Amino acid sequence: MSDAHNNHESAIRTPKQLVAAVVGFFLITILGIVLLVQFVTNQKLGGAGSDALTPEAVAERLKPVSDAGFTFKDANAPKVLQTGEAIYASTCQACHGAGVAGAPKVGDSAAWGPRIGHGYDTVLKHALEGLNAMPAKGGNPDLDDVEVARAVVFMANQSGAKFKEPEVPAAPAAGADAPAAEAPAAAPAEAPKG
Repeated sequence: MSDAHNNHESAIRTPKQLVAAVVGFFLITILGIVLLVQFVTNQKLGGAGSDALTPEAVAERLKPVSDAGFTFKDANAPKVLQTGEAIYASTCQACHGAGVAGAPKVGDSAAWGPRIGHGYDTVLKHALEGLNAMPAKGGNPDLDDVEVARAVVFMANQSGAKFKEPEVPAAPAAGADAPAAEAPAAAPAEAPKG
């Protein structure tokens, strides 16, 4: 066998080269750390002497997230009832638009015919209370019964029915909320003149 296989060749052949390689390695490492620290601390930091503590900057950071593009709804305001078409688009269309889970598709007279044949009151009852895979009020408990009725009329009329738009019950008068005992005594009613 030749001695060529046993010779270990290396770039470092003398102790002087070994010391130079170790010193070079440490210098490069220290230079890398110094550059990294300089890069990290080169950015303008928030704190004393910066704009981060101005009252405007603090107020911007502390303002509620809800102020950014959200609208608040007054819970005490009278509810504005939506149209049947709006309720259909927001709640009913997911199933009745594609016929999901046996729901009759809007506009399909054959599917709606037997339901329409049962009458408006039955179709409305099923919409309000739920039937088979359909949850009560189409899964939206925030809907008013009148809104559900409008959606039923909209869908059924699109599918061949001739249901009349439901009437909205009159809103109670401002004084109607007060108990009768607290109401001031009213003058006796006059008899109609005849």
